[in-house]
Amino acid sequence: MCTALKELPIMAQVDSPRLEIPDSLKTVDWDAEFEKDGVTADEMFAKANTSLTYNDFNIFPGFIDFPVSAVDLTTKLTKEITLRAPLISSPMDTVTEHEMAITMALHGGIGIIHANFPTPADQAAEVLKVKRYKQGFINFPQCIKPDDTVLDLMAIKSLYGFTGTPVTDTGKVGGKLLGLVTSRDVDFIKEKLYKSTRIGEVMVPRERLITGSETLELSDAYNILEGEKKGKLPIVNSNDELVALIARTDLKKSRDFPNSSYDKKGQLMVGAAINTRESSHATVTLLVEAGVDVLVVDSSNGASQYQVDLLQWLKSTYPQVQVIAGNVVTMRQAKLLIDAGADALRIGMGSGSICITQEVMAVGRAQGSAVFQVARYARSRGVPVIADGGIRDVGYITKALGLGASTVMMGGLLAGTTEAPGEYFWGPNGLRLKKYRGMGSIDAMEAHSTSQDRYFTSDDAIKVAQGVTATMRDRGTCHKFLPYLIRGMQHGFQDIGIKSLNEFHSKVYDGTVKFELRSQNAQLEGGVHSLHSYEKPAY
Repeated sequence: MCTALKELPIMAQVDSPRLEIPDSLKTVDWDAEFEKDGVTADEMFAKANTSLTYNDFNIFPGFIDFPVSAVDLTTKLTKEITLRAPLISSPMDTVTEHEMAITMALHGGIGIIHANFPTPADQAAEVLKVKRYKQGFINFPQCIKPDDTVLDLMAIKSLYGFTGTPVTDTGKVGGKLLGLVTSRDVDFIKEKLYKSTRIGEVMVPRERLITGSETLELSDAYNILEGEKKGKLPIVNSNDELVALIARTDLKKSRDFPNSSYDKKGQLMVGAAINTRESSHATVTLLVEAGVDVLVVDSSNGASQYQVDLLQWLKSTYPQVQVIAGNVVTMRQAKLLIDAGADALRIGMGSGSICITQEVMAVGRAQGSAVFQVARYARSRGVPVIADGGIRDVGYITKALGLGASTVMMGGLLAGTTEAPGEYFWGPNGLRLKKYRGMGSIDAMEAHSTSQDRYFTSDDAIKVAQGVTATMRDRGTCHKFLPYLIRGMQHGFQDIGIKSLNEFHSKVYDGTVKFELRSQNAQLEGGVHSLHSYEKPAY
């Protein structure tokens, strides 16, 4: 060791001073102070003395003594309908048709079929598609004709991600089944021959196929696929016409939906939107015949004589069908519709990402205030409420539920997913996009009169837009996105220290769950900040 190091002085041991407790803190009643730490929901809205939305507050954490899997998200959609997850897809023509509704129901929520179809029969047909769906059965498989080429098959693979494709004489479901073509049938064909090779030359012909009948049960289908070691099982009717397809991979997936929303007949639940015009009476008849579980009276301002008259007619004519009324943002509006027979209320006016009602009409209310005030009145009447609009991510769902909502309705959050209507396209920035439009946009109102009815306008009137047309980035499939939302809610509930939505509401109303308002700087601090760059994958 060098001399310089040997001569370094040894540092003296310094006693660590005790933390001094100021005299002013020694006499504090800490139990009383604990009660002052945070405010109740009532106090928060009284203290704010202004409208609040979800980003204006946070919920205080509680004590965790249970795993996240113990959180039960079961809730009431209406007085009579129970869901396993508090999630609803909005009745917008760029959000919910049968594919979205099926997916929502499989994951414990429900989809509301929009009303912007050419005819009421078309809307009823979408309801029927949901009702006829069976887990594991692909009711509308992509088909191909025998005269199509392998290049056409590769286009299907590029677009949909598979090549296991039924061959019918029409190239569509309902055509005569002629064969089946899979990747193993074309794997060794050289790419330069794709355009000249016909599907009829490479397919497995009908006489070599194993098929199932329309009456086949899912368990029997699985046994056939397993015993024959096949990946696909075409389902045909008595005329040998293709009606569905069963894939072994989808059979495995069917086990992944234990919390699906089923009606008493064992069919997936689905809702449909209707307008307030008298012509909707005929539409309702078709929807009820199709088996719709709940009707949503779709109006930007539910406090109208038109809606009151329709509600009274619905409850007297079809008392077995649950009806969601709205939209409302005040307690007086809520009372009007509950008195008229509403089984649930939809809350929101001008709060959606695609909506400009508050900007153009100078009418509406911040969504947090609307949900809290309407929900507590509706709860006193035993009527569930839906928070419709302003849901940007999973945390906003938890906040909406905390303010008294039983469910949330999502539009923009689901637009851009695989199951939303419309085709993807590539934007100028290289992003994969889908079209998304508000039902009060000029685009939607010109496309169909139903959108005009929602905003109390008509064909010959000057149209005033209350929504915009936009694009949404590809979010992928709802089969991944919805489980993310559900697990996110469960984590939120766990952090608050509650195991169920009923417990959440009870502890909010009795003041056990506390809140706190957030300043602008607090909102910035609560998000990503002070970084050079970052990635934010959600799931």
